[in-house]
Amino acid sequence: MKKSLLYITVVAALCLCLGLAAMANFAHAESAFETSAQAAIVMEQSSRRVLFAKNADARLPMASTTKIVTALCVLDQCNLDEVVEIPREAAGVEGSSVYLRAGERLTVGELLYGLMLRSGNDCAAALALHVSGSIERFADLMNSVAAENGCKDSHFVNPHGLPADDHYTSARDLAVLTCVALQNEHFRQIVSAKTARISNEGMDYDRVLVNKNKLLNSLDGADGVKTGYTKKAGRCFVGSATRNGMQVVAVVLNCGPMFEETASMLDAAFANYSMEVVVPQNKICGVRREQGKDVYYYCPDRLRYPASKGEKLSRSIDFESDIPKIVVQLNGQTVLERTLQKYRF
Repeated sequence: MKKSLLYITVVAALCLCLGLAAMANFAHAESAFETSAQAAIVMEQSSRRVLFAKNADARLPMASTTKIVTALCVLDQCNLDEVVEIPREAAGVEGSSVYLRAGERLTVGELLYGLMLRSGNDCAAALALHVSGSIERFADLMNSVAAENGCKDSHFVNPHGLPADDHYTSARDLAVLTCVALQNEHFRQIVSAKTARISNEGMDYDRVLVNKNKLLNSLDGADGVKTGYTKKAGRCFVGSATRNGMQVVAVVLNCGPMFEETASMLDAAFANYSMEVVVPQNKICGVRREQGKDVYYYCPDRLRYPASKGEKLSRSIDFESDIPKIVVQLNGQTVLERTLQKYRF
Protein backbone atom coordinates (compact mmCIF):
# COMPACT_ATOMS: atom_id res chain seq x y z
CA MET A 1 0.00 0.00 0.00
CA LYS A 2 2.82 2.39 0.95
CA LYS A 3 4.68 1.57 -2.30
CA SER A 4 1.54 2.25 -4.36
CA LEU A 5 0.99 5.55 -2.59
CA LEU A 6 4.64 6.51 -3.12
CA TYR A 7 4.36 5.62 -6.82
CA ILE A 8 1.23 7.78 -7.24
CA THR A 9 2.92 10.66 -5.44
CA VAL A 10 6.02 10.46 -7.64
CA VAL A 11 3.94 10.31 -10.84
CA ALA A 12 1.82 13.27 -9.74
CA ALA A 13 4.93 15.29 -8.92
CA LEU A 14 6.47 14.41 -12.28
CA CYS A 15 3.32 15.49 -14.14
CA LEU A 16 3.25 18.74 -12.17
CA CYS A 17 6.88 19.41 -13.03
CA LEU A 18 6.27 18.72 -16.71
CA GLY A 19 3.25 21.00 -16.67
CA LEU A 20 5.20 23.77 -14.96
CA ALA A 21 8.04 23.31 -17.44
CA ALA A 22 5.64 23.66 -20.37
CA MET A 23 4.16 26.80 -18.80
CA ALA A 24 7.62 28.22 -18.23
CA ASN A 25 8.66 27.53 -21.82
CA PHE A 26 5.49 29.19 -23.12
CA ALA A 27 6.05 32.19 -20.84
CA HIS A 28 9.61 32.44 -22.13
CA ALA A 29 8.32 32.36 -25.71
CA GLU A 30 5.81 35.13 -24.91
CA SER A 31 8.46 37.33 -23.30
CA ALA A 32 10.62 37.11 -26.44
CA PHE A 33 8.20 39.38 -28.30
CA GLU A 34 8.44 43.12 -27.74
CA THR A 35 6.98 46.05 -29.67
CA SER A 36 6.14 49.69 -29.18
CA ALA A 37 3.21 49.38 -31.60
CA GLN A 38 -0.21 50.53 -30.49
CA ALA A 39 -1.48 47.11 -31.55
CA ALA A 40 0.32 44.02 -32.80
CA ILE A 41 -0.03 40.31 -33.41
CA VAL A 42 2.15 37.42 -34.59
CA MET A 43 0.33 34.49 -36.21
CA GLU A 44 1.38 31.25 -37.89
CA GLN A 45 -0.15 31.26 -41.36
CA SER A 46 -1.63 27.77 -41.82
CA SER A 47 -3.04 27.15 -38.34
CA ARG A 48 -3.76 30.82 -37.47
CA ARG A 49 -2.26 30.15 -34.06
CA VAL A 50 -1.53 33.41 -32.27
CA LEU A 51 2.05 33.41 -30.99
CA PHE A 52 1.93 36.93 -29.56
CA ALA A 53 -0.70 39.65 -29.22
CA LYS A 54 -0.89 43.21 -27.95
CA ASN A 55 -4.20 45.10 -28.11
CA ALA A 56 -4.97 42.74 -30.98
CA ASP A 57 -8.71 43.49 -31.07
CA ALA A 58 -8.48 47.30 -30.88
CA ARG A 59 -10.22 48.97 -33.82
CA LEU A 60 -7.67 51.21 -35.51
CA PRO A 61 -7.00 52.88 -38.88
CA MET A 62 -4.60 50.81 -40.97
CA ALA A 63 -3.61 53.03 -43.90
CA SER A 64 -2.44 51.16 -47.01
CA THR A 65 -2.35 47.75 -45.37
CA THR A 66 -6.01 47.96 -46.47
CA LYS A 67 -4.71 46.95 -49.90
CA ILE A 68 -4.13 43.38 -48.70
CA VAL A 69 -7.91 42.98 -48.57
CA THR A 70 -8.29 44.83 -51.88
CA ALA A 71 -5.92 42.36 -53.55
CA LEU A 72 -7.68 39.40 -51.93
CA CYS A 73 -11.05 40.56 -53.30
CA VAL A 74 -9.66 41.27 -56.77
CA LEU A 75 -7.97 37.88 -57.01
CA ASP A 76 -11.24 36.22 -56.02
CA GLN A 77 -13.10 38.02 -58.80
CA CYS A 78 -10.68 38.47 -61.71
CA ASN A 79 -8.14 36.80 -63.96
CA LEU A 80 -4.72 38.40 -64.01
CA ASP A 81 -4.77 38.92 -67.77
CA GLU A 82 -8.03 40.89 -67.83
CA VAL A 83 -7.49 44.31 -69.42
CA VAL A 84 -8.57 47.39 -67.48
CA GLU A 85 -9.10 50.75 -69.15
CA ILE A 86 -8.27 53.30 -66.49
CA PRO A 87 -11.35 55.37 -65.67
CA ARG A 88 -11.10 59.11 -65.09
CA GLU A 89 -12.07 58.65 -61.42
CA ALA A 90 -8.96 56.51 -60.80
CA ALA A 91 -6.45 58.90 -62.38
CA GLY A 92 -5.02 61.44 -59.98
CA VAL A 93 -6.17 59.85 -56.71
CA GLU A 94 -4.28 61.57 -53.89
CA GLY A 95 -1.39 59.98 -52.04
CA SER A 96 0.97 57.29 -53.28
CA SER A 97 0.55 56.57 -56.97
CA VAL A 98 1.98 54.95 -60.09
CA TYR A 99 0.58 57.92 -62.07
CA LEU A 100 -2.06 56.18 -64.12
CA ARG A 101 -3.62 58.18 -66.94
CA ALA A 102 -7.29 58.07 -67.87
CA GLY A 103 -7.86 55.84 -70.88
CA GLU A 104 -4.62 53.86 -70.77
CA ARG A 105 -4.86 50.11 -70.48
CA LEU A 106 -3.16 47.72 -68.08
CA THR A 107 -3.91 44.19 -67.00
CA VAL A 108 -5.33 43.29 -63.60
CA GLY A 109 -1.99 41.62 -62.81
CA GLU A 110 -0.04 44.79 -63.60
CA LEU A 111 -2.36 46.88 -61.45
CA LEU A 112 -1.94 44.43 -58.58
CA TYR A 113 1.83 44.88 -58.74
CA GLY A 114 1.33 48.64 -58.68
CA LEU A 115 -1.06 48.22 -55.77
CA MET A 116 1.14 46.03 -53.59
CA LEU A 117 4.71 47.10 -54.45
CA ARG A 118 4.27 50.87 -54.80
CA SER A 119 0.99 51.19 -52.88
CA GLY A 120 -0.72 52.92 -55.78
CA ASN A 121 -3.96 54.49 -54.61
CA ASP A 122 -4.81 55.00 -58.27
CA CYS A 123 -4.35 51.25 -58.84
CA ALA A 124 -6.67 50.54 -55.91
CA ALA A 125 -9.39 52.78 -57.33
CA ALA A 126 -9.00 51.38 -60.86
CA LEU A 127 -9.28 47.78 -59.61
CA ALA A 128 -12.26 48.54 -57.37
CA LEU A 129 -14.12 50.22 -60.23
CA HIS A 130 -13.26 47.36 -62.59
CA VAL A 131 -14.57 44.72 -60.16
CA SER A 132 -17.64 46.43 -58.72
CA GLY A 133 -18.42 49.53 -60.76
CA SER A 134 -18.16 51.84 -57.76
CA ILE A 135 -15.98 52.36 -54.70
CA GLU A 136 -18.99 51.87 -52.42
CA ARG A 137 -19.96 48.50 -53.90
CA PHE A 138 -16.35 47.33 -53.75
CA ALA A 139 -16.19 48.30 -50.07
CA ASP A 140 -19.30 46.17 -49.55
CA LEU A 141 -17.40 43.27 -51.14
CA MET A 142 -14.43 43.87 -48.82
CA ASN A 143 -16.73 43.82 -45.80
CA SER A 144 -18.39 40.60 -47.00
CA VAL A 145 -15.01 38.88 -47.41
CA ALA A 146 -13.95 40.03 -43.94
CA ALA A 147 -17.19 38.72 -42.40
CA GLU A 148 -16.90 35.39 -44.23
CA ASN A 149 -13.50 34.92 -42.59
CA GLY A 150 -14.77 35.61 -39.08
CA CYS A 151 -13.52 39.21 -38.77
CA LYS A 152 -15.55 41.15 -36.22
CA ASP A 153 -13.49 44.32 -35.77
CA SER A 154 -13.09 45.54 -39.35
CA HIS A 155 -15.02 47.89 -41.58
CA PHE A 156 -13.91 49.15 -44.99
CA VAL A 157 -15.16 52.16 -46.93
CA ASN A 158 -12.44 52.40 -49.60
CA PRO A 159 -9.88 50.13 -51.33
CA HIS A 160 -6.73 52.15 -50.59
CA GLY A 161 -6.76 53.11 -46.91
CA LEU A 162 -6.85 56.90 -47.19
CA PRO A 163 -8.33 58.35 -43.98
CA ALA A 164 -12.09 57.99 -43.76
CA ASP A 165 -14.64 57.76 -41.00
CA ASP A 166 -15.64 54.20 -40.21
CA HIS A 167 -12.62 52.70 -41.98
CA TYR A 168 -10.77 50.49 -39.52
CA THR A 169 -9.51 47.03 -38.67
CA SER A 170 -7.79 45.21 -35.83
CA ALA A 171 -4.38 43.60 -35.79
CA ARG A 172 -6.06 40.20 -35.39
CA ASP A 173 -8.47 40.66 -38.30
CA LEU A 174 -5.73 41.99 -40.55
CA ALA A 175 -3.52 38.99 -39.73
CA VAL A 176 -6.35 36.55 -40.48
CA LEU A 177 -7.13 38.20 -43.82
CA THR A 178 -3.43 38.17 -44.68
CA CYS A 179 -3.22 34.46 -43.87
CA VAL A 180 -6.18 33.88 -46.20
CA ALA A 181 -4.58 35.96 -48.97
CA LEU A 182 -1.29 34.08 -48.63
CA GLN A 183 -3.09 30.89 -49.61
CA ASN A 184 -3.33 32.37 -53.12
CA GLU A 185 -0.30 31.61 -55.27
CA HIS A 186 -0.61 34.84 -57.27
CA PHE A 187 -0.81 36.93 -54.12
CA ARG A 188 2.31 35.25 -52.73
CA GLN A 189 4.15 35.86 -55.99
CA ILE A 190 3.23 39.54 -56.09
CA VAL A 191 3.97 40.49 -52.47
CA SER A 192 7.31 38.69 -52.45
CA ALA A 193 8.56 40.46 -55.59
CA LYS A 194 11.32 42.98 -54.92
CA THR A 195 10.82 44.72 -58.27
CA ALA A 196 8.43 44.55 -61.20
CA ARG A 197 8.04 46.12 -64.61
CA ILE A 198 4.58 47.08 -65.88
CA SER A 199 3.33 48.76 -69.03
CA ASN A 200 3.15 52.51 -69.58
CA GLU A 201 0.92 52.83 -72.63
CA GLY A 202 1.77 55.73 -74.89
CA MET A 203 5.28 56.10 -73.51
CA ASP A 204 8.54 54.66 -74.82
CA TYR A 205 9.49 53.25 -71.40
CA ASP A 206 7.86 50.92 -68.87
CA ARG A 207 7.02 51.70 -65.27
CA VAL A 208 9.64 50.12 -62.99
CA LEU A 209 8.32 49.34 -59.51
CA VAL A 210 10.47 48.81 -56.42
CA ASN A 211 8.79 47.19 -53.42
CA LYS A 212 8.51 49.46 -50.37
CA ASN A 213 8.87 46.46 -48.07
CA LYS A 214 12.47 46.77 -46.83
CA LEU A 215 12.42 43.40 -45.07
CA LEU A 216 12.55 41.62 -48.42
CA ASN A 217 16.18 42.69 -48.65
CA SER A 218 17.20 42.38 -45.02
CA LEU A 219 15.38 39.53 -43.24
CA ASP A 220 16.05 35.84 -43.77
CA GLY A 221 13.01 34.22 -45.38
CA ALA A 222 11.00 37.45 -45.77
CA ASP A 223 8.26 37.03 -48.39
CA GLY A 224 5.69 39.83 -47.87
CA VAL A 225 3.48 41.70 -47.30
CA LYS A 226 2.48 45.43 -47.21
CA THR A 227 3.43 48.80 -45.77
CA GLY A 228 1.12 51.67 -44.86
CA TYR A 229 1.24 55.22 -43.54
CA THR A 230 -1.07 58.14 -42.90
CA LYS A 231 -0.90 60.78 -40.18
CA LYS A 232 -4.05 59.32 -38.65
CA ALA A 233 -2.91 55.68 -38.70
CA GLY A 234 0.81 56.18 -38.13
CA ARG A 235 3.25 53.67 -39.58
CA CYS A 236 1.57 50.32 -40.20
CA PHE A 237 3.07 47.14 -41.55
CA VAL A 238 2.19 43.52 -42.21
CA GLY A 239 5.29 41.38 -42.65
CA SER A 240 5.71 37.69 -43.37
CA ALA A 241 8.58 35.25 -43.52
CA THR A 242 9.04 31.52 -44.06
CA ARG A 243 11.73 29.33 -42.52
CA ASN A 244 11.90 25.55 -42.27
CA GLY A 245 8.41 25.16 -43.67
CA MET A 246 6.75 27.58 -41.23
CA GLN A 247 5.29 30.87 -42.43
CA VAL A 248 4.67 33.58 -39.86
CA VAL A 249 2.69 36.81 -40.25
CA ALA A 250 3.32 39.83 -38.04
CA VAL A 251 1.10 42.93 -37.91
CA VAL A 252 2.00 46.25 -36.30
CA LEU A 253 -0.37 49.22 -36.26
CA ASN A 254 0.93 52.69 -35.39
CA CYS A 255 4.53 51.63 -34.89
CA GLY A 256 7.43 54.03 -35.49
CA PRO A 257 10.21 51.47 -36.08
CA MET A 258 7.85 49.17 -37.97
CA PHE A 259 10.45 47.28 -40.00
CA GLU A 260 12.86 46.76 -37.11
CA GLU A 261 10.24 45.61 -34.62
CA THR A 262 8.47 43.37 -37.12
CA ALA A 263 11.79 41.72 -37.98
CA SER A 264 12.50 41.20 -34.28
CA MET A 265 9.11 39.60 -33.68
CA LEU A 266 9.43 37.32 -36.70
CA ASP A 267 12.88 36.24 -35.50
CA ALA A 268 11.41 35.54 -32.04
CA ALA A 269 8.67 33.40 -33.59
CA PHE A 270 11.17 31.22 -35.44
CA ALA A 271 13.46 31.00 -32.39
CA ASN A 272 10.69 29.79 -30.10
CA TYR A 273 8.29 27.82 -32.32
CA SER A 274 8.53 25.15 -34.97
CA MET A 275 6.02 23.22 -37.06
CA GLU A 276 5.38 19.74 -35.71
CA VAL A 277 3.90 17.01 -37.91
CA VAL A 278 1.14 15.42 -35.86
CA VAL A 279 -0.53 13.33 -38.55
CA PRO A 280 1.33 12.19 -41.70
CA GLN A 281 -0.52 12.49 -45.00
CA ASN A 282 -2.40 9.42 -46.29
CA LYS A 283 -1.30 7.25 -43.37
CA ILE A 284 -3.78 4.86 -41.78
CA CYS A 285 -4.83 6.36 -38.46
CA GLY A 286 -7.28 3.87 -37.06
CA VAL A 287 -9.63 0.96 -37.59
CA ARG A 288 -13.12 0.16 -36.42
CA ARG A 289 -15.48 -2.77 -36.85
CA GLU A 290 -18.31 -2.09 -39.29
CA GLN A 291 -20.86 -4.67 -40.40
CA GLY A 292 -18.66 -7.49 -39.25
CA LYS A 293 -15.39 -6.41 -40.84
CA ASP A 294 -12.47 -4.12 -40.08
CA VAL A 295 -12.60 -0.74 -41.84
CA TYR A 296 -9.41 1.29 -41.95
CA TYR A 297 -9.35 5.10 -41.94
CA TYR A 298 -6.67 7.56 -43.02
CA CYS A 299 -6.15 11.33 -43.04
CA PRO A 300 -5.80 12.77 -46.57
CA ASP A 301 -3.93 15.82 -45.25
CA ARG A 302 -0.65 16.19 -43.43
CA LEU A 303 -1.57 17.89 -40.17
CA ARG A 304 1.04 20.25 -38.72
CA TYR A 305 0.85 22.70 -35.87
CA PRO A 306 3.31 25.22 -34.40
CA ALA A 307 4.54 24.41 -30.91
CA SER A 308 7.17 25.77 -28.58
CA LYS A 309 9.65 23.67 -26.67
CA GLY A 310 7.93 21.86 -23.84
CA GLU A 311 4.46 22.02 -25.34
CA LYS A 312 2.79 18.67 -25.92
CA LEU A 313 0.84 17.79 -29.05
CA SER A 314 -1.31 14.66 -29.01
CA ARG A 315 -3.89 13.06 -31.25
CA SER A 316 -6.89 10.82 -30.86
CA ILE A 317 -9.60 9.41 -33.11
CA ASP A 318 -13.28 10.13 -32.55
CA PHE A 319 -15.25 7.10 -33.69
CA GLU A 320 -18.48 8.27 -32.04
CA SER A 321 -19.65 10.34 -35.04
CA ASP A 322 -20.94 8.82 -38.28
CA ILE A 323 -17.78 9.95 -40.05
CA PRO A 324 -14.70 9.38 -37.88
CA LYS A 325 -12.38 12.31 -37.31
CA ILE A 326 -8.94 12.81 -35.90
CA VAL A 327 -8.55 15.32 -33.09
CA VAL A 328 -5.25 17.08 -32.34
CA GLN A 329 -4.74 18.64 -28.93
CA LEU A 330 -2.12 21.03 -27.61
CA ASN A 331 -1.62 20.75 -23.87
CA GLY A 332 -5.07 19.18 -23.59
CA GLN A 333 -6.90 21.76 -25.74
CA THR A 334 -8.29 20.82 -29.17
CA VAL A 335 -6.54 22.82 -31.91
CA LEU A 336 -7.21 20.79 -35.10
CA GLU A 337 -9.90 18.41 -36.33
CA ARG A 338 -10.12 16.59 -39.66
CA THR A 339 -12.59 14.03 -40.94
CA LEU A 340 -11.01 10.73 -41.98
CA GLN A 341 -11.56 8.76 -45.16
CA LYS A 342 -11.98 5.04 -45.63
CA TYR A 343 -8.94 3.25 -46.95
CA ARG A 344 -9.76 1.09 -49.94
CA PHE A 345 -7.37 -1.78 -50.55
